[in-house]
Amino acid sequence: MYINPLNDSENIRQQRNLTNSQRKNLISTKEGVVVNNNVGINNLSSSRNAYLISSNTQMPENLYSDNRIIDKKLLPLSAIALGVMSVITMATALISRSAKAAKDLPKEKWLPTLTRNVNLSKETYQVIYQMVQSPNKKTFIAAGGVLALSAMAFMGKTFFDGYKDIWVKRKEADIQKNLQENLIDVETQSFSGKIQIIRSMLSKYANDFEKYLVSDEEPILPNFGKSKYLMSFTSSDKNTNKNKKSFNLGNVLLGVGTAVSIVGLGYLSLKNLTKGKLHLQQNLQKIKDTISSIVDSSGEYPKDTDKDTLEYMFLSLDGSDKAEEFISTQINKLKWNKSEEKTEFLNRILSKMKASTTQVNPNIGGDGTPRPAFNSFVDDYRAFFYNWLIDTENPQFKQLFLGITGISAISYGGKLAGDAIKEVQVKKINAETELELQKRLVSTELRNFKSKKDAAISPLVDEFYKQVDSGNRTKEELKSMAENILFEVKNGPPYVYS
Repeated sequence: MYINPLNDSENIRQQRNLTNSQRKNLISTKEGVVVNNNVGINNLSSSRNAYLISSNTQMPENLYSDNRIIDKKLLPLSAIALGVMSVITMATALISRSAKAAKDLPKEKWLPTLTRNVNLSKETYQVIYQMVQSPNKKTFIAAGGVLALSAMAFMGKTFFDGYKDIWVKRKEADIQKNLQENLIDVETQSFSGKIQIIRSMLSKYANDFEKYLVSDEEPILPNFGKSKYLMSFTSSDKNTNKNKKSFNLGNVLLGVGTAVSIVGLGYLSLKNLTKGKLHLQQNLQKIKDTISSIVDSSGEYPKDTDKDTLEYMFLSLDGSDKAEEFISTQINKLKWNKSEEKTEFLNRILSKMKASTTQVNPNIGGDGTPRPAFNSFVDDYRAFFYNWLIDTENPQFKQLFLGITGISAISYGGKLAGDAIKEVQVKKINAETELELQKRLVSTELRNFKSKKDAAISPLVDEFYKQVDSGNRTKEELKSMAENILFEVKNGPPYVYS
């Protein structure tokens, strides 16, 4: 029975915290230990008694099972090609349907034309645009100053970022050094525990075997289903680690409480919607009352402010019940002496209510002409430096640049220092957590080692008792078997490393 030494829990813990060179040397050392132990085993006698070879032991059922992977060959390539062509076909179908849908669409439903806005959001782009658009002495000096400041800021940022990384790395080295120092005690506990397990097993089996080799009395034969030593260990473990399943009243109460809470929250949501609808109706009624008061107080010549207010309020009624009927009635009540003006006002409002889209403000999005428009919305401290260089006679530009640049530098420096301290503290806490975890895992690791050791020795012990029961072996042969079992307990898998 072979146990891969790289899967040993103690080895995994050590590997996690070692450098590459330490890890390489450790693996080489352990491989040498395994080879040396196996050499000692191979020098023993090849007799059946020495190796405790059972008369009939079957191979594992899945030893020669072969789950082959079915080669799909060209199926993936065909699927990719067909998938791409299907997407292209759907895209062309969408174009055709869009053209067909737009053919008979009313004009007020058309999507508006767009001005392509090019936003110069970086100050470096903005200064280059100014140099190209208005090449003069001021723009050239300002652009040169901004570019020089950008280079200084970049180099400063690079330096401080590197300093932060070096400081964090040095602290990390100290943390790892302390972690490895603290892990010495943990690994010593694990190693000594495994050695103690082996010594305990040697003592136990030596005492058990000695009864059959020294005494001439008929020994009490053991239960051949499983070795007594393994049975006693596994039964105690099962009793210790067994999760007892019992009726949990807390889970039932939690489930009932959750269901009741869901129903209650659903009822509260419906109640809130009902209240919201009531408040909406009250608000609409207030708007209608305000419209009626403006209409009643209107004169023969409409005021622009009244028209704007009425238009805004009429449009706010969009979506309410009988909105168009109310708007028509109120506009007809207006005391304007020109009926054409009422009609034009009514048609404009109804057209806006039916339209699917609206034009964006020309100051932001352009006039709708499908041509590129340039805008510059800059969130950059260098913009204030540019403004100062353009107009050096304005002292406020200078103060703005110094103040905002200083705040930006202090903020970045504070963030850099905070991130560095945070990283170091996180690494410290992670190291402490790792140490606590490894301490907690010592007992688990020892139980794991003990269980594997029993799995390797139990079949040999069972075979020994079978030979004792058969009565076909002499005491010398039984002694040879017992000695080999004890040798396997001491040097067999799973292996123990220093």
